[in-house]
Amino acid sequence: MPKALLAGSGIAGLFSAIKCADAGWDVCVITKQNLEESSTNYAQGGIAGILDKTNLEGKEIHIMDTLNAGDGYCNEDVVRTVVNEAGERINDLINVGVNFHTDSDGNFDFIKEGGHSQKIILHSKDSTGKEIENALLKRAKEHQRIKLLSNHIALDLIVDKDDSNNQEVLGLWVLNIDEGIVETFHSDSVILATGGGGQLFSRTTNPSVSTADGMAIASRAGAKLSDMEFVQFHPTSAAVNSKKTFLISEAVRGFGAVLMTSSEYQNWINVKQKSIENYEQTPSPDEFSFTNKYSQDGSLATRDVVARAIDNELNISGEDHVYLVTEHLDSEILRNRFPLIENFLNEFDLSLGKNPIPVVPAAHYFVGGVSVDKHGRVLKKSDDGVIKRLFAIGEVACTGMHGANRLASNSLLEAVVYSYRASSKMIKDIKPLEKTDSIENNINKWETNGLKNLIENYSLIDDLKSLKNIMTRDVGVVRSNFRLNRALRKVNLIDKEVNLVWKSSIPTMELIELRNMVHIALKIIQSALSRKNNLGLHYNTDNVKE
Repeated sequence: MPKALLAGSGIAGLFSAIKCADAGWDVCVITKQNLEESSTNYAQGGIAGILDKTNLEGKEIHIMDTLNAGDGYCNEDVVRTVVNEAGERINDLINVGVNFHTDSDGNFDFIKEGGHSQKIILHSKDSTGKEIENALLKRAKEHQRIKLLSNHIALDLIVDKDDSNNQEVLGLWVLNIDEGIVETFHSDSVILATGGGGQLFSRTTNPSVSTADGMAIASRAGAKLSDMEFVQFHPTSAAVNSKKTFLISEAVRGFGAVLMTSSEYQNWINVKQKSIENYEQTPSPDEFSFTNKYSQDGSLATRDVVARAIDNELNISGEDHVYLVTEHLDSEILRNRFPLIENFLNEFDLSLGKNPIPVVPAAHYFVGGVSVDKHGRVLKKSDDGVIKRLFAIGEVACTGMHGANRLASNSLLEAVVYSYRASSKMIKDIKPLEKTDSIENNINKWETNGLKNLIENYSLIDDLKSLKNIMTRDVGVVRSNFRLNRALRKVNLIDKEVNLVWKSSIPTMELIELRNMVHIALKIIQSALSRKNNLGLHYNTDNVKE
């Protein structure tokens, strides 16, 4: 039987694993922490899509909203493909056991988020990702052909290259974290579904596993990376003293919440109080929001616009957060609709519909990544060909769907559509590897001769902190050539230090992650310096024309 190896246990990895296993493949899924730890599990908002195949107008609106959000940089053919296949793939999720929220009549409770012109987002209140993850993981655990391995981190791809520069993936070298040894995993096909790299920044909504591993190992194997300058910052992470950054879903703004600076909020409160005293109509909070200066859509503008607006206002005021205001909305409905958010806020004596919520942008989603074709096959950096037997899906991949900025709730949709397309292509075209001498020579165990155990970790910790600070300060929401060049010099120094340690040490999870993060940090900085115009998520003050 053919064997598939998947790195990553989010929606992309698990959906593909189930499809491949159903087709008779033996599938091994590796993940470096527990199986539930993925960005999918943290996704609050939902999945966008038109379920009715005959609703051509709705599909066209979804397509136009996606293209507009992407700032004219999307691959329109990809957008149309994903939007047109949305209904079938969402029904696949429903058939696996995903329960999307319904109204009192049993109809799906579609909602609207920033950048959308219509209500087309399916959700499970504010725990959509967790609901999808649980359903897929349950099915995967029950499948006899799927093997799930936690505490295993992909180290590098095993690639065979011939004289004609043809590249073929034979498997992965994987660190067994519990045993502290590198294992060789042979496979007829490898699918990278490792997610993004939010941990490159000091403040991120991503889980701790999001260290750009798949992008880095693909790049080292000769894969092309595209659009790395486009890193999406979610405008509204809770600015409270919590151990982990917590996302306040965009759906809260879709429900009517409004962003204000502290002075705007106080002004609104004063005006509202006077109107109550004079028996006058209470003014709408929308009129007081700074977001109106940046977009006619106000607080419901796309994420890139809102994140930059907040960043600019904080630079002007010197404060460390703005407010997400919900007091004008029905508190009971809010708390029922967003129970996860409400429970989190209660830990800090805050409540929806009662208190202004302090928020600040945080690194959220990598729009760029490993370049893939319409089947999820990984493209080579040297030419237009593909690296044989290698696929990338989900956030690790760059399909062209999101352009220069991802539209809200399109990521789960893209992940499931491309998981289906990649799995289908693999099942149809990939044949089991023949045991040739060349392959046997490349499937050797990872060599540790001359390498020593890494005794001191403090230097790695310092380098990681420095990397996060550099990326946050100089490669964040708003950039400049001076800051980008400064970041490039500093990250190059860290890269040299990490490589010295790498060449002399037996791999550890911390060292593997730092090596990957530095590699991708350099790619982001170089891509940002190469782009001479402001587009979508990339905003360089030196590119602003007078």
